[in-house]
Amino acid sequence: MKTIHIIGDSISIQYGPYLAKFIAVCCQYSRKEGVIGNLDLPDGANGGDSSMVLAHLHQCITERLHWDFLAINCGLHDIKRFDGKCQINLMEYEHNLGQIFNLSRELCNQIIWIRTTPVMNEIHNSRMSEFERYNQDVEKYNAVADKIALSNGAWIIDLNAFCHSLGGPEIYQDHVHFTTGIQKLQGAFIAGHINTLVKVIP
Repeated sequence: MKTIHIIGDSISIQYGPYLAKFIAVCCQYSRKEGVIGNLDLPDGANGGDSSMVLAHLHQCITERLHWDFLAINCGLHDIKRFDGKCQINLMEYEHNLGQIFNLSRELCNQIIWIRTTPVMNEIHNSRMSEFERYNQDVEKYNAVADKIALSNGAWIIDLNAFCHSLGGPEIYQDHVHFTTGIQKLQGAFIAGHINTLVKVIP
């Protein structure tokens, strides 16, 4: 049976149980572990921003871990705006992703990149007072990630476009997280890609 490890933000924490169930016949599922508390705080099971993902990958290499598939996402924490400035600016994000993909090649046989989910500006910024997010940043950061992922031979799962296809404000349970029904659909969508990968990659 193939192995897959997930490193992602709170969106992946929520769809994770469904994904694990849907791929159970072909993949042994694991994810970055830790306490799941406030989903807006990047700690524990939450992969956080690109610098935190990079630090976690260094730890994985130190522990000599290896999987068939390594599925990674980061972006939502990078684009948090405090006083108008992103937590991780676009240039730093690009640099971090370059290192993330370099390290990932040592940790798996196939890298999977999951595109960052959309933000609805009005919903997010009317419901969250601590920081701002804008979908324009999601698009810019996804474009940079697409370029780097393609150049590194990653399998790209376009969770962003899939979420756009599911509806509007009604798909969100708060400022950025999705309803239970949407989480299940996200898990099924990603599972479809992974089931295909298992068949095409020996």
